[in-house]
Amino acid sequence: MMTEEQLPGSGVTLFTPIDLGPYRLANRIVMASLTRSRAAAGGVPQPMNAVYYAQRASAGLIITEGAHVSERGIGYPDTPGIHTPEQVEGWRAVVDAAHERGGRIFLQLWHAGRVSHPALQSDGGTPVAPSAVMSDGEAWTYEGPMPFVTPRELTPSEIAGVVEEFRRGAANARAAGFDGVEIHAANGYLIDQFLRDGTNHRTDAYGGDAAGRARFLLEVTDAVVGEWGASRVGVRLSPASAQNEMDDSDPQATFGEAVARLGPFGLAYLHVVERLDTVEHFDFAALRRAFPGLYMANGGYDFEDAARALQEGSADLVSFGTLFIANPDLPRRFAEAASLNEPDYDTFYGGGERGYTDYPALI
Repeated sequence: MMTEEQLPGSGVTLFTPIDLGPYRLANRIVMASLTRSRAAAGGVPQPMNAVYYAQRASAGLIITEGAHVSERGIGYPDTPGIHTPEQVEGWRAVVDAAHERGGRIFLQLWHAGRVSHPALQSDGGTPVAPSAVMSDGEAWTYEGPMPFVTPRELTPSEIAGVVEEFRRGAANARAAGFDGVEIHAANGYLIDQFLRDGTNHRTDAYGGDAAGRARFLLEVTDAVVGEWGASRVGVRLSPASAQNEMDDSDPQATFGEAVARLGPFGLAYLHVVERLDTVEHFDFAALRRAFPGLYMANGGYDFEDAARALQEGSADLVSFGTLFIANPDLPRRFAEAASLNEPDYDTFYGGGERGYTDYPALI
């Protein structure tokens, strides 16, 4: 593994501390949000979740797996929520464990939108979306994979209700002791579905041009910032990702508009998925230039790529997913140019301790 000293550039490294909102992060190595499907019944975080996050507390910042802000927002079995008292208590134990190890931890606020399924809803209800546009493929349910269904288009009053669910989720995250929150507006979930014209066919104030399609994101952001203050809120976008059958006729314009409108909030950071299922020639640098705050890059980065991005100034922080699954002490391994554990892909989703808390740290 190449060391950062071998890379030319600004002198900023993965281990250069950085101020993020009111916090001084020890390094710029961020643990990305990672769905692991290991919550207990009722979407309640359980003791092994606290162990898992505490093991990874040497990250400059941990961003948790997505926590659904309502039952209607559930996307997969055994994912945690942030809308019941029991879930808040479960998360409090996770936060306490991370803090005891000196970590900083943000909760990711999530609503799956059309990617849910009636089999995941206690009332068998139809998933909701900006428009009645069905995703191809299958949802993963407690009964196994099942074809997606056509979602129900949200009414304007229902949209206001979902914004309120994000606000309550943000308030619950504060009650659980988190250091901040990230709004999940990426990867083909509800906010992303509003942003893109492939899934948003509305003709009212929440549809039409890029400004109209960004309105839901901005209303959610305003509500969450009202609970936390902007300096402890981040937003995640995936402008070039086709995950969950997403598409847009002009992603550069769509996400350029969204980022321009997010800028005045004074957010803690913008978290951008750059490489996953990317379309050709997307100008990520334009998003960085348009956003006045910290820019966090994500998407298949290894040590060398991340170090180069920081030194060249194309990112302020870099988040890692799979590498953190398999290497709870990833910052130390990077610092010592140590070998990395191989991930066990068969244990990524669901199950128990195996493939979750049993990856070895360096001795």
